[in-house]
Amino acid sequence: MILIAVISLGAIGAIGAVFLYAASKKFEVYEDPRIAQVQEVLPGANCGGCGYPGCGGFAAACVKADTLDGLLCPVGGAPVMSQVASILGMEAGSAEPMVAVVRCNGTCAARPRVNQYDGVQSCAIASTLYGGETGCSFGCLGYGDCVSVCNFDAIHINPETGLAEVDEEKCTSCGACVKACPKSIIELRKKGPKSRRIFVSCVNKDKGGVAKKACANACIGCGKCAKECPFEAITVENNLAYIDYTKCRLCRKCVAVCPTGAIHELNFPPRKEAAPAVDADKVKPAAAPKPVAPKAEAPEVSATPKTEAPKVETKEETNQK
Repeated sequence: MILIAVISLGAIGAIGAVFLYAASKKFEVYEDPRIAQVQEVLPGANCGGCGYPGCGGFAAACVKADTLDGLLCPVGGAPVMSQVASILGMEAGSAEPMVAVVRCNGTCAARPRVNQYDGVQSCAIASTLYGGETGCSFGCLGYGDCVSVCNFDAIHINPETGLAEVDEEKCTSCGACVKACPKSIIELRKKGPKSRRIFVSCVNKDKGGVAKKACANACIGCGKCAKECPFEAITVENNLAYIDYTKCRLCRKCVAVCPTGAIHELNFPPRKEAAPAVDADKVKPAAAPKPVAPKAEAPEVSATPKTEAPKVETKEETNQK
């Protein structure tokens, strides 16, 4: 009986193996071996900054693409893309490097605290309960959800300002902090030449007076920056100015006219100090020069010696002689 049972189980297993092998061949999904080769040279961070679900998805997208234009691994950068291009026999595409930007300038000094939050230190949880500890319901809460999701130690909370700050040298533009921020304050923007960029560091959509009362550094939607921009890179919508980095030419004219300092310029050389303006009312007109009397010309002196005139004798002198 035992022998029959063993033979029966063995036969069932063999038949099942044959069916599984046939099914695997019948429904086999072909995978290009180059996908594995490309995935090997990728950093393996699986950050999603490339726009695909992990390094495997990015590798598959590179293999299927006709060109590598617009495809970039933000963690590996140009060196990794050069290796990918050599594996696929393509030329490495060019892509604009991006960096995360925190669009809030509501420091502790600019946003006075109106209440105190005593709960779980999480931006996601706090944002569902109320607007925040200050009068601005749009600003950074400062509890560090963006810090906890960053795998590259590129973002931290400044204890003095209470705001998130990005280390652009470490930032890979993976977008994890952008997704984690419940206030939609963090944005991926073009890094710019020499890491220079200009952006409106505010997301407050309240009217000017209300926004100014809540935060001294808030954008009040006055529109001066939009009027000053010669490239039409600035739009004002819902009481908030926004700079389109694809149109901005970094002229910095908008920075100079912003009355609240909401527009930030990063990594630019210091501006040259302009000469102090002179008040025309306080300047005394220069006194007119006094006319100088012409000097009298000296009489001409003859160079010939003077000759004595002949002496004429009178009649008396003649009689005396």
